[in-house]
Amino acid sequence: MKMMPLALTLHAPQTVMVSSSPIYLLPTSSLQNRTSFRAFCSSVSPETIHSEGSKAEYKPGILDHFFLNSFRDKFVKEVGWDSEKPGYGGLIELAKALMMNSRSNSHTKDAAVRILKSLFPPLLLELYKILIAPIDGGKLAAMMVARVTVLTCQWLMGTCKVNSVDLPDGTSCNSGVFVERCKYLEESKCVGICINTCKLPTQSFFKDYMGVPLLMEPNFSDYSCQFKFGVSPPLPEDDDTLKEPCLDVCPIANKRREIQRNVDVMKCPKA
Repeated sequence: MKMMPLALTLHAPQTVMVSSSPIYLLPTSSLQNRTSFRAFCSSVSPETIHSEGSKAEYKPGILDHFFLNSFRDKFVKEVGWDSEKPGYGGLIELAKALMMNSRSNSHTKDAAVRILKSLFPPLLLELYKILIAPIDGGKLAAMMVARVTVLTCQWLMGTCKVNSVDLPDGTSCNSGVFVERCKYLEESKCVGICINTCKLPTQSFFKDYMGVPLLMEPNFSDYSCQFKFGVSPPLPEDDDTLKEPCLDVCPIANKRREIQRNVDVMKCPKA
């Protein structure tokens, strides 16, 4: 809550070929163009694509505002409350409420997965998992969602681009998405929100409902994040991201510091 990471749509706009085209995702078209998608997977060294024309700061357009409002509405329904703050700031307030009102990290993750799932027609997810995910060992599906993520989720994450990642079979594939500086993490300033409303639910959503393994690697030093579609995440006990200490600027940890002087605030209470 991406993530939303929060973050995610299956479809590219009508004017864009799927081959040039999440988790955080809003449907915009159909899968009718899937046969025109060309795969580019090989054992060559990683090569970043779409590197030209990348902007330092992403400026949302009309569709992005629609995506934001739709995503926020889903949060409101799950949380049962809406922030008085407009726009993106209100979305961050809802993400904090979702995490702090949940009984456990598991409940937060499950709620975030429900939000992502509600953005798609159920039949669409089933068809993608059955018809697209198995093609070419899953590489086609992984590349498709990587491109759609870049097309539809920059309003949520900030400037990002498709890049090449190494797959478990020893090949490399253009199924990665590199987020230069995640807006969701930067605005929330919380490791727990990143992990429990974005990273973990987004990984689960793609794997369980779209049949696409995903590993997200947020960098809490520079706020960048690497999506690796087609790569399964490690077991929780082996995932170093889940062991990260709380950020110095975390508002939740600072509040706990004021209220409970004996609490270990170095670890995010929800991480």
